[in-house]
Amino acid sequence: RVAADGLVSISEQNNKFSILEVNSETDFVAKNIEFIKFVEEVSKLALLNLGKMDDILSSNMENKKSVKDNLVALISKIGEKITIRRSDFVDSEKCLNFSYTHSAIKTNIGKIGVLLSLEVSKKNDELLNLGKQLAMHIAASSPLSIDKEDLDKSLISKEKEIITEELKNSGKDPNIIEKISLGKLNKFISENTLLNQEWIIEPKKKVKEILKEVAGKDKIKIKKFIRFKVGEGI
Repeated sequence: RVAADGLVSISEQNNKFSILEVNSETDFVAKNIEFIKFVEEVSKLALLNLGKMDDILSSNMENKKSVKDNLVALISKIGEKITIRRSDFVDSEKCLNFSYTHSAIKTNIGKIGVLLSLEVSKKNDELLNLGKQLAMHIAASSPLSIDKEDLDKSLISKEKEIITEELKNSGKDPNIIEKISLGKLNKFISENTLLNQEWIIEPKKKVKEILKEVAGKDKIKIKKFIRFKVGEGI
């Protein structure tokens, strides 16, 4: 039995954020009031426990029973496989943090959740607006990393293999194939790295250009982002 539906929940306090994914088998259960209440309460504990899964599972809920025991009780009551899949956390240290929830059924609970940490030298309204927009951009454009250097090398190798295989049977000159292959690979890298993606609000510009524009003489650096989409990769 596969639990690939469910909800993502974000909790926040004093510029600290946690993100949590809880899975169910069906969307019907994901809309169940008891399931939502469970997700909300566990999400608050995820924030208190800095997103550490073992600590979350052993924490006591309002009924004085552990999250683990409450999960077992919920499974037997609802009759579906339910799993607390993953959790993460961003700290307030030296960073300005933002969140965004897509397809929200309630505040901070939905199908896609994003946390974003920016290192900044100055805080202003334009920057706060950019942070919110950037979190929305990440939800929509699903980057795999911040920049080329952070992109999983095995992903690049795999993509290179696919491109080479596609072009091998084209009958083109090997030198031309090499150029086309490089172009396609660079396109793949641009489309999957946040700084090199086209900015969804103004697609003629890349995200890194927008950061430069807003920063001016000040500093804006993307320190970290986390994107949870319900059921992704299950």
